[in-house]
Amino acid sequence: MERSGSWLRAMVVLTCLVAASGARELKVRSRAHKAIYNHTLATILVEYASAVYMSDLTELFSWTCPRCDGKTKGFEVIELIVDVQHCLQAYVGVAKDLNAMVIAFRGTQEHSIQNWVEDLYWKQLDINYPGMPGAMVHHGFYFAYHNTTIRPGILDAVTRAKDLYGDINVMVTGHSMGGAMASFCGLDLVVNHEARNVQVLTFGQPRIGNAVFASCYSDHVPNTIRITNGHDIVPHLPPYYSRFPQKTYHHFPREVWLYNIGFGSLVYQVEKVCDSSGEDPSCSR
Repeated sequence: MERSGSWLRAMVVLTCLVAASGARELKVRSRAHKAIYNHTLATILVEYASAVYMSDLTELFSWTCPRCDGKTKGFEVIELIVDVQHCLQAYVGVAKDLNAMVIAFRGTQEHSIQNWVEDLYWKQLDINYPGMPGAMVHHGFYFAYHNTTIRPGILDAVTRAKDLYGDINVMVTGHSMGGAMASFCGLDLVVNHEARNVQVLTFGQPRIGNAVFASCYSDHVPNTIRITNGHDIVPHLPPYYSRFPQKTYHHFPREVWLYNIGFGSLVYQVEKVCDSSGEDPSCSR
Protein backbone atom coordinates (compact mmCIF):
# COMPACT_ATOMS: atom_id res chain seq x y z
CA MET A 1 0.00 0.00 0.00
CA GLU A 2 2.93 2.33 0.46
CA ARG A 3 6.56 2.83 -0.25
CA SER A 4 7.29 2.88 3.46
CA GLY A 5 11.02 3.48 3.45
CA SER A 6 11.28 6.20 0.80
CA TRP A 7 8.10 8.02 1.83
CA LEU A 8 9.04 8.13 5.49
CA ARG A 9 12.55 9.35 4.75
CA ALA A 10 11.03 12.07 2.58
CA MET A 11 8.67 13.06 5.37
CA VAL A 12 11.57 13.33 7.83
CA VAL A 13 13.46 15.56 5.41
CA LEU A 14 10.40 17.71 4.73
CA THR A 15 9.55 18.23 8.38
CA CYS A 16 13.15 19.07 9.23
CA LEU A 17 13.31 21.59 6.38
CA VAL A 18 10.31 23.43 7.77
CA ALA A 19 11.73 23.32 11.27
CA ALA A 20 14.98 24.79 10.03
CA SER A 21 13.18 27.60 8.25
CA GLY A 22 11.33 28.61 11.38
CA ALA A 23 8.83 26.21 12.89
CA ARG A 24 5.58 27.62 14.10
CA GLU A 25 2.47 26.43 15.83
CA LEU A 26 -0.79 26.52 13.93
CA LYS A 27 -4.03 26.63 15.84
CA VAL A 28 -6.82 24.50 14.47
CA ARG A 29 -10.42 25.27 15.32
CA SER A 30 -12.99 22.60 16.14
CA ARG A 31 -16.50 22.69 17.48
CA ALA A 32 -15.62 22.30 21.16
CA HIS A 33 -11.84 22.20 21.41
CA LYS A 34 -8.75 23.79 19.98
CA ALA A 35 -6.12 21.34 18.86
CA ILE A 36 -2.66 22.72 18.27
CA TYR A 37 -0.33 21.58 15.53
CA ASN A 38 3.16 21.75 17.00
CA HIS A 39 5.69 21.31 14.23
CA THR A 40 8.55 20.69 16.63
CA LEU A 41 6.62 17.81 18.17
CA ALA A 42 5.79 16.48 14.69
CA THR A 43 9.50 16.30 13.79
CA ILE A 44 10.07 14.23 16.94
CA LEU A 45 7.15 11.86 16.49
CA VAL A 46 7.99 11.18 12.84
CA GLU A 47 11.32 9.77 14.07
CA TYR A 48 9.46 7.44 16.43
CA ALA A 49 7.18 6.41 13.55
CA SER A 50 10.28 5.71 11.45
CA ALA A 51 12.13 3.68 14.09
CA VAL A 52 9.33 1.13 14.44
CA TYR A 53 10.15 -0.14 10.93
CA MET A 54 13.52 -1.50 12.10
CA SER A 55 13.79 -5.27 11.71
CA ASP A 56 16.59 -5.82 14.27
CA LEU A 57 14.41 -6.28 17.34
CA THR A 58 17.35 -6.40 19.75
CA GLU A 59 18.60 -3.00 18.60
CA LEU A 60 15.07 -1.62 18.61
CA PHE A 61 14.30 -2.80 22.14
CA SER A 62 17.60 -1.46 23.48
CA TRP A 63 17.07 1.72 21.41
CA THR A 64 20.45 1.46 19.72
CA CYS A 65 19.21 1.06 16.15
CA PRO A 66 20.40 3.45 13.39
CA ARG A 67 17.10 5.35 13.60
CA CYS A 68 17.03 5.37 17.42
CA ASP A 69 18.97 8.59 17.81
CA GLY A 70 18.57 12.26 17.04
CA LYS A 71 15.43 13.75 18.56
CA THR A 72 14.49 10.42 20.21
CA LYS A 73 17.77 9.81 22.00
CA GLY A 74 17.34 8.41 25.52
CA PHE A 75 13.95 6.82 24.84
CA GLU A 76 13.13 3.87 27.13
CA VAL A 77 11.25 1.00 25.50
CA ILE A 78 8.78 -0.63 27.88
CA GLU A 79 7.51 -3.30 25.50
CA LEU A 80 8.07 -4.36 21.90
CA ILE A 81 4.97 -6.06 20.51
CA VAL A 82 5.29 -8.29 17.44
CA ASP A 83 2.50 -10.32 15.87
CA VAL A 84 4.34 -12.67 13.52
CA GLN A 85 1.17 -14.27 12.12
CA HIS A 86 -0.23 -10.94 10.89
CA CYS A 87 3.13 -9.23 10.28
CA LEU A 88 2.45 -6.39 12.73
CA GLN A 89 4.84 -4.51 14.97
CA ALA A 90 4.57 -1.78 17.58
CA TYR A 91 6.28 -0.54 20.71
CA VAL A 92 5.45 1.34 23.89
CA GLY A 93 7.97 3.41 25.78
CA VAL A 94 8.62 6.58 27.70
CA ALA A 95 10.24 9.76 26.40
CA LYS A 96 11.42 11.57 29.51
CA ASP A 97 12.14 14.79 27.64
CA LEU A 98 8.48 14.90 26.54
CA ASN A 99 7.25 13.57 29.89
CA ALA A 100 5.06 11.29 27.84
CA MET A 101 4.45 7.71 26.86
CA VAL A 102 4.93 7.08 23.15
CA ILE A 103 3.12 4.30 21.29
CA ALA A 104 4.23 3.70 17.70
CA PHE A 105 2.80 1.32 15.07
CA ARG A 106 4.55 0.03 11.97
CA GLY A 107 2.88 0.45 8.60
CA THR A 108 2.58 -1.98 5.72
CA GLN A 109 5.54 -4.20 4.96
CA GLU A 110 6.02 -4.18 1.20
CA HIS A 111 6.28 -7.97 0.82
CA SER A 112 3.73 -8.93 3.47
CA ILE A 113 0.66 -10.66 2.04
CA GLN A 114 -1.06 -10.33 5.43
CA ASN A 115 -0.62 -6.55 5.42
CA TRP A 116 -1.92 -6.22 1.88
CA VAL A 117 -5.02 -8.24 2.78
CA GLU A 118 -5.65 -5.91 5.72
CA ASP A 119 -5.06 -2.84 3.56
CA LEU A 120 -7.41 -3.95 0.80
CA TYR A 121 -10.29 -5.18 2.97
CA TRP A 122 -12.20 -1.94 2.44
CA LYS A 123 -14.89 -2.77 -0.12
CA GLN A 124 -17.62 -2.10 2.42
CA LEU A 125 -17.79 -0.27 5.72
CA ASP A 126 -19.06 -3.40 7.41
CA ILE A 127 -18.18 -2.90 11.08
CA ASN A 128 -20.42 -0.76 13.26
CA TYR A 129 -18.14 0.92 15.77
CA PRO A 130 -19.28 0.33 19.39
CA GLY A 131 -20.85 3.33 21.09
CA MET A 132 -21.07 5.41 17.91
CA PRO A 133 -24.47 4.96 16.25
CA GLY A 134 -24.08 5.04 12.49
CA ALA A 135 -20.28 4.98 12.60
CA MET A 136 -18.65 2.36 10.40
CA VAL A 137 -14.99 1.57 9.90
CA HIS A 138 -12.45 -0.17 7.67
CA HIS A 139 -12.60 -3.89 8.40
CA GLY A 140 -8.92 -4.65 7.78
CA PHE A 141 -7.48 -1.86 9.93
CA TYR A 142 -9.99 -2.54 12.69
CA PHE A 143 -9.03 -6.21 12.69
CA ALA A 144 -5.30 -5.43 12.71
CA TYR A 145 -5.62 -3.54 15.99
CA HIS A 146 -8.56 -5.19 17.77
CA ASN A 147 -8.30 -8.85 16.75
CA THR A 148 -4.59 -9.62 16.94
CA THR A 149 -2.05 -9.82 19.76
CA ILE A 150 -1.18 -6.14 19.22
CA ARG A 151 -3.98 -4.68 21.36
CA PRO A 152 -3.46 -6.80 24.53
CA GLY A 153 0.29 -6.23 24.25
CA ILE A 154 -0.19 -2.47 24.00
CA LEU A 155 -2.65 -2.30 26.89
CA ASP A 156 -0.40 -4.38 29.14
CA ALA A 157 2.59 -2.15 28.35
CA VAL A 158 0.55 1.01 28.97
CA THR A 159 -0.45 -0.28 32.41
CA ARG A 160 3.17 -1.07 33.30
CA ALA A 161 4.36 2.31 32.06
CA LYS A 162 1.78 4.07 34.22
CA ASP A 163 2.84 1.99 37.24
CA LEU A 164 6.41 3.17 36.70
CA TYR A 165 5.85 6.80 35.67
CA GLY A 166 2.36 7.71 36.83
CA ASP A 167 -0.45 9.16 34.72
CA ILE A 168 1.73 10.86 32.11
CA ASN A 169 0.63 12.08 28.70
CA VAL A 170 0.16 9.53 25.92
CA MET A 171 1.26 10.17 22.34
CA VAL A 172 0.20 7.66 19.70
CA THR A 173 1.74 7.70 16.25
CA GLY A 174 2.30 5.62 13.13
CA HIS A 175 2.81 5.83 9.40
CA SER A 176 0.28 4.66 6.77
CA MET A 177 -1.41 1.47 8.07
CA GLY A 178 0.44 2.14 11.32
CA GLY A 179 -1.36 5.48 11.48
CA ALA A 180 -4.70 3.73 11.05
CA MET A 181 -3.89 1.38 13.94
CA ALA A 182 -2.66 4.32 16.01
CA SER A 183 -6.03 6.01 15.52
CA PHE A 184 -7.94 2.98 16.79
CA CYS A 185 -5.51 2.70 19.71
CA GLY A 186 -5.98 6.32 20.78
CA LEU A 187 -9.75 5.95 20.73
CA ASP A 188 -9.54 2.64 22.61
CA LEU A 189 -7.43 4.18 25.37
CA VAL A 190 -9.82 7.08 25.86
CA VAL A 191 -13.17 5.31 25.54
CA ASN A 192 -12.47 1.90 27.05
CA HIS A 193 -9.64 2.63 29.48
CA GLU A 194 -10.40 6.21 30.57
CA ALA A 195 -6.96 7.47 29.59
CA ARG A 196 -6.45 11.20 29.81
CA ASN A 197 -4.23 13.56 27.83
CA VAL A 198 -4.10 11.32 24.75
CA GLN A 199 -2.73 12.82 21.55
CA VAL A 200 -2.83 11.07 18.17
CA LEU A 201 -0.54 12.34 15.42
CA THR A 202 -0.17 10.21 12.29
CA PHE A 203 1.75 10.43 9.03
CA GLY A 204 0.39 9.44 5.61
CA GLN A 205 -2.59 7.71 7.20
CA PRO A 206 -5.37 6.29 5.00
CA ARG A 207 -9.01 7.00 5.78
CA ILE A 208 -10.47 4.53 8.24
CA GLY A 209 -14.15 5.36 8.70
CA ASN A 210 -17.25 7.10 7.42
CA ALA A 211 -18.27 10.71 8.15
CA VAL A 212 -20.02 9.78 11.40
CA PHE A 213 -16.93 7.99 12.69
CA ALA A 214 -14.63 10.89 11.75
CA SER A 215 -16.86 13.40 13.50
CA CYS A 216 -17.44 11.28 16.62
CA TYR A 217 -13.74 10.46 16.84
CA SER A 218 -12.88 14.12 17.29
CA ASP A 219 -15.41 14.40 20.10
CA HIS A 220 -13.62 11.64 22.01
CA VAL A 221 -10.00 12.38 21.07
CA PRO A 222 -9.97 16.08 20.15
CA ASN A 223 -6.19 16.32 20.02
CA THR A 224 -5.87 14.32 16.80
CA ILE A 225 -4.07 15.49 13.66
CA ARG A 226 -3.38 13.63 10.44
CA ILE A 227 -0.26 14.87 8.63
CA THR A 228 -0.21 14.15 4.91
CA ASN A 229 2.09 14.84 1.99
CA GLY A 230 0.57 16.45 -1.06
CA HIS A 231 2.09 13.86 -3.40
CA ASP A 232 1.32 10.73 -1.36
CA ILE A 233 -1.58 8.63 -2.64
CA VAL A 234 -2.14 6.66 0.59
CA PRO A 235 -4.08 9.41 2.46
CA HIS A 236 -6.53 9.47 -0.46
CA LEU A 237 -7.44 5.82 0.10
CA PRO A 238 -9.90 4.20 0.38
CA PRO A 239 -11.41 6.34 -2.37
CA TYR A 240 -14.03 9.01 -1.73
CA TYR A 241 -17.23 8.77 -3.74
CA SER A 242 -19.01 12.13 -3.86
CA ARG A 243 -22.26 10.52 -5.04
CA PHE A 244 -22.49 8.33 -1.94
CA PRO A 245 -20.95 10.42 0.88
CA GLN A 246 -22.85 8.57 3.60
CA LYS A 247 -21.32 5.25 2.55
CA THR A 248 -17.75 6.29 1.88
CA TYR A 249 -14.59 7.06 3.82
CA HIS A 250 -13.67 10.44 5.27
CA HIS A 251 -10.50 11.88 6.73
CA PHE A 252 -10.35 13.30 10.24
CA PRO A 253 -11.53 16.92 10.46
CA ARG A 254 -8.07 18.13 11.51
CA GLU A 255 -5.39 17.58 8.92
CA VAL A 256 -2.08 19.26 8.11
CA TRP A 257 -1.19 18.95 4.47
CA LEU A 258 2.48 19.38 3.51
CA TYR A 259 3.31 20.23 -0.08
CA ASN A 260 5.99 22.06 -2.03
CA ILE A 261 5.70 25.18 -4.14
CA GLY A 262 8.64 25.87 -6.45
CA PHE A 263 9.86 29.33 -7.48
CA GLY A 264 12.75 28.82 -9.87
CA SER A 265 15.55 27.21 -7.90
CA LEU A 266 13.76 27.71 -4.57
CA VAL A 267 11.29 25.27 -3.08
CA TYR A 268 9.08 26.24 -0.15
CA GLN A 269 7.10 23.85 1.95
CA VAL A 270 3.59 24.96 2.81
CA GLU A 271 1.52 23.79 5.74
CA LYS A 272 -2.21 23.90 5.17
CA VAL A 273 -4.56 23.17 8.05
CA CYS A 274 -7.90 21.60 7.20
CA ASP A 275 -10.67 21.74 9.76
CA SER A 276 -13.71 20.47 7.91
CA SER A 277 -15.96 17.67 9.12
CA GLY A 278 -15.94 15.89 5.79
CA GLU A 279 -13.92 16.11 2.59
CA ASP A 280 -12.28 19.38 1.66
CA PRO A 281 -11.58 19.43 -2.11
CA SER A 282 -8.66 21.83 -1.55
CA CYS A 283 -7.07 19.56 1.06
CA SER A 284 -6.78 15.81 1.17
CA ARG A 285 -8.45 15.30 -2.21
